[in-house]
Amino acid sequence: MRNALGLMLASVAAAVVITAVWFFTASRHAELSAPSTVAAAQVAPLPAVKAAPQNAVEVTASIPEKPAAASQPKCSNPDALGVSRVVEVDTTGGPGFGFEHFKQLDFLADKEVVLTFDDGPWPVNTPAVLKALADECTKGVFFPIGKHASYHPEILRQVAAAGQTIGAHTWSHANLNSKKLTEQQATDEVEKGFSAVKQALGAAPSPFFRFPELQHNPATVSYLGTRNIAIFSCDLDSFDFRASNPEQIVHTVMTKLDKLGKGIILMHDFQKHTAEALPELLRRLKAGGYKVVQMKAKTPLQTLPEYDEALVKEAKLPVTNTRPVNSVVQTVSE
Repeated sequence: MRNALGLMLASVAAAVVITAVWFFTASRHAELSAPSTVAAAQVAPLPAVKAAPQNAVEVTASIPEKPAAASQPKCSNPDALGVSRVVEVDTTGGPGFGFEHFKQLDFLADKEVVLTFDDGPWPVNTPAVLKALADECTKGVFFPIGKHASYHPEILRQVAAAGQTIGAHTWSHANLNSKKLTEQQATDEVEKGFSAVKQALGAAPSPFFRFPELQHNPATVSYLGTRNIAIFSCDLDSFDFRASNPEQIVHTVMTKLDKLGKGIILMHDFQKHTAEALPELLRRLKAGGYKVVQMKAKTPLQTLPEYDEALVKEAKLPVTNTRPVNSVVQTVSE
């Protein structure tokens, strides 16, 4: 009887111990499972914070979330001109920039400049301009001609790969203020130019436009406003297309700039002397205490499908190759 009672009590005690152990371990497991969920919430993606490089860029406008762009190589030149700040432009309504024609938007501080280049892309000259900019770790705004973009899409893609801003400069560099052009023909020049740039890049350009010869057709200005395309004039013209040597370009720009104190500079990556002058011009800007501002668009331009499709139809043969020439044809003996 005692033995049976003892066995019964031992069994009860064992059951109590087992139950207590189970309850304790289960409670610990329940307590530990919650932090794993919290931890997952804590590692949600956050904006990356990077240490500012020596040539730090100040972003002075709100930037909406966008897919991460290809990272640009770090500047290896400790004395580079660099980029002092980046401004983002809301092109709604077609704002105008450049005091030669538009006086409303004075966003540059004293000693700030915007570098702009028209009429490219063009062999030798545009790559030389890109190299000069890269050597000084600085940026500009490029306004390519549509025809030139269709001739040399690989060069325009180099401009994009370098992190430069790309707008458009009509399809054929026609004077849109000419009486020989109808309003529709002027519109066609604008839209076909943007579509050609898009086709060359494989991506939408910025809604930035510059009139050839700075000839502003009022009807086209109004049209650009309906398309939310910003219009670029300039504050000072380098007149590089008239220059007989690179030194003349440097002198013209610096003389005007020292008088104005700041501004949007108009140059041409199409011109040989501009490419030759740019390294010295950028050094002079640095020595003079000038700082470069890069302009970017808040949103890319939505080109019109009818112009995109027309360009494809105009092509004599379908494009089957996008490789650069030197990767297709190489000299093996001379």
